[in-house]
Amino acid sequence: MEMLGNRRLGITQQQAWEALNDPETLKKCIPGCDKFEAVGDNQYAVALAVKIGPVSAKFNGKVALADISPPDSYKLSFEGQGGVAGFAKGSSSVTLKPVADASPGCELDYTVQAQVGGKIAQLGQRLIDGAAKSTADDFFKRFEVEMQSRYGPSPAAVAESAEAPAAAEPSEKTGAMAGFMRKIGIGRKSDKSASDTEEPAD
Repeated sequence: MEMLGNRRLGITQQQAWEALNDPETLKKCIPGCDKFEAVGDNQYAVALAVKIGPVSAKFNGKVALADISPPDSYKLSFEGQGGVAGFAKGSSSVTLKPVADASPGCELDYTVQAQVGGKIAQLGQRLIDGAAKSTADDFFKRFEVEMQSRYGPSPAAVAESAEAPAAAEPSEKTGAMAGFMRKIGIGRKSDKSASDTEEPAD
């Protein structure tokens, strides 16, 4: 299985780097994660519950970081055993960079290559890929909520909420003006003149 993606985050590159290297944050944000603990230099013990189609399993494994270049990128390798459900192993690369238009926030690029075996492998590639994408989406939703609770709404979200009432204002003014015109008879007059100019039907 291969998966790659790009996400725009409403926090600074440094804030994103710190969060993505914080075991407690990762434990909160990874769906089904019960444990994400440091067991050595850049090595972590992980336990998480996984459900893919009809197969549910508790995986225990480890994650190791390498090629660490703060606050820009790192690579990680992972492997886990899920008993009769099977196993999973693979690698991933994560890259952070400022957004191209120099607005607040940063961009995260990631790639994942993974292999699965056992019952999970028998489920079919489409089901496995769908579960992986759903897990990634769920992770980033949780991550965004966690970052907002820690640092407040992103500047982009604040700007959007500030622009929303302003965008609604012209239509309200237009509605008020139309009502005023109808009140003084302009609207009815135009309707009347239009009906006056109609030719009688033969």
